Amino acid sequence: MVTSKNIRELSLPQLKEYFESIGDKKFRAIQAYEWLWKQNARDFNDMSNLSLDLRKKLAEDFELNAIKVDVTQNSNDGTIKSRFKTFDGHLIEGVLIPTEKRNTACVSSQIGCSLTCKFCATGKMDRKRNLDFGEIYDQVALLNEQSEKMYQKKLTNIVYMGMGEPLLNYKNVLKSIDRITASDSMNMSPKRITVSTAGVAKMIKQLGDDQVRFNLALSLHAPTDKKRDEIMPINESNTIDLLIEALNYFYDKTKNDITLEYILFKDRNDSLEDADELIKIYRKIPTHLINVIEYNPIFGAEFVKPDEDKTQQFTDHLAKHRVNVRVRRSRGKDIDAACGQLANKDKAVL
Repeated sequence: MVTSKNIRELSLPQLKEYFESIGDKKFRAIQAYEWLWKQNARDFNDMSNLSLDLRKKLAEDFELNAIKVDVTQNSNDGTIKSRFKTFDGHLIEGVLIPTEKRNTACVSSQIGCSLTCKFCATGKMDRKRNLDFGEIYDQVALLNEQSEKMYQKKLTNIVYMGMGEPLLNYKNVLKSIDRITASDSMNMSPKRITVSTAGVAKMIKQLGDDQVRFNLALSLHAPTDKKRDEIMPINESNTIDLLIEALNYFYDKTKNDITLEYILFKDRNDSLEDADELIKIYRKIPTHLINVIEYNPIFGAEFVKPDEDKTQQFTDHLAKHRVNVRVRRSRGKDIDAACGQLANKDKAVL
């Protein structure tokens, strides 16, 4: 017996059961399912090969709470930020980041965030609710449409690095990835997907137990507990030692790539002593890369980006000690679309 009101919660066999129960043919279920997951229908009226009466019946029996594009902003570097509106009026943001080799979608997992990281604009917002798996999926589908329209190229990568902490919306994040990677949907390789976390040790281990197939990134941003406590309150209950243990557990179970993300803040975590502490952490984790990220200023925060020479000294020191390090240059800074800047802030729409 079909009980869910959310039609996207139903499997294909459950949809067939529903159509049989209303006296219709099973193949209608296949048509509806393809509209949901191949054609990315965001309204029952979009399902044009179903009769008008059947579309009305579906609308009576089910909900299709899809998100829609509210505002788009175009950066000088080609990055596109979209503000999406949910069915209940909340706003979230996602970003399309095009480069020569890849087109990446950066998507949100929560409306706001509860972690209050001091350098992050989203952290200054209250968490309203978790996003449903379908709402996360919709972001990817809409950003893929933008990628095809603007760059004649499908998405190549997805990063869960937008608004919210993905591992505090565990079930919906994993279910959205299941849909994105399903052969009857987008069929994207899980190796092209990276979930970023501020560090929820218990849930990192759960990822290992669930033997997920996607990659993981840890937003570290400080090389000692003392310094990390000052900028990321989550560290008080998820210390660096606990995270090291959890990441090793995750790797032992999955063998998936782990990246350390490290934003440089002037005179806070950018000294050679800090680099030495970071090297110690790197040696304890089977991580394949440290991404050194330039800080993107946000309103009301006291952090400052180091100058280029200081950044170069820091990364050269890591490389000299056989650390695989890369400087990740931020994209979309002019439209507040860069790392840490997503907060539904309006600018001129292009």
